[in-house]
Parts: sequence; C-alpha cells; structure tokens
Amino acid sequence: MVYRHFRTLCIVRVAFLCATICALAYVLFETSYYTTVLILAGMTLYQAYALIHYVERTSRDLTRFLQAVRYEDFSQSFSGRGLGAAFDDLKEAFNEVLNAFRRTRAEKEENFQYLQTVVQHVGVGLVCYGSNGRIELMNTAAQRLLRRPHIHNVRELEPVSETLADTLLALGPGDRTLVKVQDEDELLQIIIHATEIRMRGESFILASVQDIQSELEEQEMEAWQKLIRVLIHEIMNSITPISSLASTVRGHFPESGRSSPLDQQTAADVSAALETIQSRSEGLQQFVDTYRQLTRIPRPDFQICPVVGLFDRVASLMNPECESAGIALRTRVEPETLEVTADPNLVEQALINLVRNAAEALAGRDQPRVDLTASLDRRGRVLIRVQDNGPGILDEVQDRIFIPFFTTRQEGSGIGLSLCRQIMRQHRGAISVQSTPDEETVFTLRF
Repeated sequence: MVYRHFRTLCIVRVAFLCATICALAYVLFETSYYTTVLILAGMTLYQAYALIHYVERTSRDLTRFLQAVRYEDFSQSFSGRGLGAAFDDLKEAFNEVLNAFRRTRAEKEENFQYLQTVVQHVGVGLVCYGSNGRIELMNTAAQRLLRRPHIHNVRELEPVSETLADTLLALGPGDRTLVKVQDEDELLQIIIHATEIRMRGESFILASVQDIQSELEEQEMEAWQKLIRVLIHEIMNSITPISSLASTVRGHFPESGRSSPLDQQTAADVSAALETIQSRSEGLQQFVDTYRQLTRIPRPDFQICPVVGLFDRVASLMNPECESAGIALRTRVEPETLEVTADPNLVEQALINLVRNAAEALAGRDQPRVDLTASLDRRGRVLIRVQDNGPGILDEVQDRIFIPFFTTRQEGSGIGLSLCRQIMRQHRGAISVQSTPDEETVFTLRF
C-alpha cells in the first residue's frame, strides 16, 4: 500500500513537472510574456528539486534504518514529516522494528548480567581461554584460588606454577587432570576439568579449577580411622582372651620351691613363657589404647580465643621442659589482638605436640630454639607456625609424617602428628610442613 501511494505520488509529481515544462516551452517560444517565463522556469526547477528530494529522502531513511540495525544503534527514530501521509505506515514500521530490537538488546543485557553474577559467585573456579592462551573470562573463585586478580593470558600463571600453565594450554575437550601446586607453605591439589565451547566462530576451552586438598585429607583420615577401628577390634578380640588365659595359667602354676610334676628347668621355662605372653599381651593392649586416641577426639567446642592467651598457656607448660634442654622458646603474635575461632583445649594439645616434637629434634644442636608465631595470610586466614632450627625433615619423609603409625623416632608411636592433623580437620583447617635439611622445619596450622 505504501509503495503504491509512493508510485502514485511520483507519477503525479512527474506529470505536474512535465506540464510545467510544456507550459514553459509554449510561453517561451509562442509568446513574449517574459515574466511568465521566469515564473514557469522557477516552478520547473522547484518541482524538479522537490521530486529528487522526495525520492532521496526515502532512500536516506531506509539507509539510516539499515545502518542502525547493522551497528545496533537503536536510539534512532523516524518521522513522516515532509513525505506525506502515505509514508506514515512505513515510518511506524521502522520505529516498531527498532523498538523490538531495543527490547531484545535490553533482555540480552539483563541475561548477560545475570549469568555474569552467577559465574562470579559460583564456588568453583572457572577460566575460559582461547587456543593462544588469551583469557576471556576468569571468575572470582579462580582469582582467589590462584591469587591472580588481573591476568590476560594463561602464561601469566607461570609464577604460580609453570606446570599449571602448561597443563591448561595442553588440555583438550573432556580432559580431566590433577595438578599439585606449592603455594608458599600451602600445598594445593587442583583438579581441572575442561570442556569446549564456541563463540563468534572460534573455539574456546572452559576449564573448572578446584582445590581438593582438604577433601583428599578428610577422606584419607576417614579411611585411616576405619582401618584403625577394625584393627583395634580384631586385636582386642584376640589379645584379651590370651592375656586372661596366661594370667589364669600362671596363677595355677606351682611357685618356685613347690612340688611339681615337671623338672625345675622345664617349670622355669614354662613360667617365663607365660610371663612373656602376658607381658606382650599387656603391651599390645597399651598399643591399642594409644591409637584409640585418633578415633576418640571430641567435637570442638568453638570459642573466640585470643592467640596471645593460647601461646601463653603453651609456653607456661613447655618452658620448664625446654629450659632443662637449653632450648629457647619464643612467641610472637602480629597483630597482638589476633583472635581465632577454635577449641582452645584441642589447639593447645596440637601445639604442645608440635613443640615437644621440635624440642626432641633439637637434641645436640647448637643454640636450639623454637619459635611460635601467629599472623594473617594474604587470604585473611589465621596462621600459626611452629618453627625450629633442627636437622630438618627429608623430602621423601615429608609426605608421610602425617600418616598414622609412621614415625622417624625409635620410641615414637606415630600418632602425634596424625592427631594434630585430625584436630585441624575438625576445625575445617589444615596442617602442613616445610623443611630445609640442616636448617629449619616449619609446621603451619591454617585456620
């Protein structure tokens, strides 16, 4: 309808222009009315200009509409002034299309902001990058885990871990791998799962990164506790009747000097054997009672505890033992008002175990010392360190010292550090060790 009106108006304008031109030719060649000639010439020029402007105005509006769609500039508007009522419908259609695009873009922006909010607040770290390593997206969880708030390329993660950067760049769609990252005194076990997405005709890798060190430690402790419960149950079922029978037989066995159907040497051998059986049975019972501690740690009674108070109580208990061995026990808390939410009794027990282990390791060292320090790390968590200048711990031993039954001392039970680890797990924290042979050993409690 619009274009039919447009064609009709164009024909009418051309007809009037032709009539004006004919009239101008007649007056010019057949009469001497020069004033009329000038008037008709002006009318001819005006009608020619009006026709051209009428046609080009439509083309300009159509071009402006298409460019607005192409460049998503939906602030444009169209009016029918100067084109007649025939183009009102066309202008209205242009405006309706632009309004529809404007609403669609607003909805798209709202959805984008919603997805951005979800991605930034999800607890799993997400990193999206191209084949050249350029990072398109890195959410808050990934920035907090990797301690890199503003990076543009995966290679910028090399100061954190070169292995991590190489692994991310080598990942393919559907790959899943585990990377160990040593972040100062904290070990991170980062599990990475990759998937492929396509945007703007390009392929990108979306990798989820998550530290599962605490989950691995918790499952490991649960497995050890189950094993220890089974061992205790089986050992006690066997040892208790053996010990009881040995004690009963010894009670009925003739004492030295009394008549016996056995000769004196045989009686002595049997008596010694029974005594050995009973002694070892009691020793195994004590062994079992010792390891029961790992399965009977009470639930923490959480309180807000000043760290200075914790250190003072530990120092008052351990100072006599350290002074008798010539060991300097020093404490430092920064800031002095530092507090931790924990069970003070359990934390004190863990610190006493660590200080006692350090004191035993310092035997025979020159100028032995043990330092108890507390501070905040870069993530705002409370750190308590027990540091000594002892012989250190070998690298191959560091990975096993928290395992129950494992000990490097002849008279050690192998539960002290396991007990500390279990206490920290119940506090939703962690314990780690860093050691340099012949220089120092540092145990870190991270709350």
